[in-house]
Amino acid sequence: MTAPQTSPETTPYERLGGEAAVRELVDRFYDLMDLETAYAGIRKLHPPALDESRDKLFWFLSGWLGGPALYAEKKGHPMLRARHLPYAIGIDERDQWLRCMSQAMDDLEVDPGLQHALAKAFFGTADWMRNR
Repeated sequence: MTAPQTSPETTPYERLGGEAAVRELVDRFYDLMDLETAYAGIRKLHPPALDESRDKLFWFLSGWLGGPALYAEKKGHPMLRARHLPYAIGIDERDQWLRCMSQAMDDLEVDPGLQHALAKAFFGTADWMRNR
């Protein structure tokens, strides 16, 4: 459930570009979810306004990628699976989430090596979130 350590000297958070880049990735992810019908299945799991969802994912990814543990500071332990249990998450939802994140990384031209490592780590976490 942790992001890959891509090198001993730098974290994925740093390789991605730090706070501004993580925020940009999260914003692109939610923009795509809101715009693309291919992601309608995961969009319907979210509230009409996505501001709070954007913040929570940004806070979580910051720490998960090796940057500041913003989610833990603001909300406590992420308890990721427990917090998502009320939502029906199956293979379709997992795959939509992964495709949406992959498209966001493509759109932002994330380094291919980093993108590959993150995609593997995202898959492990997203698959663990399935509850249906």
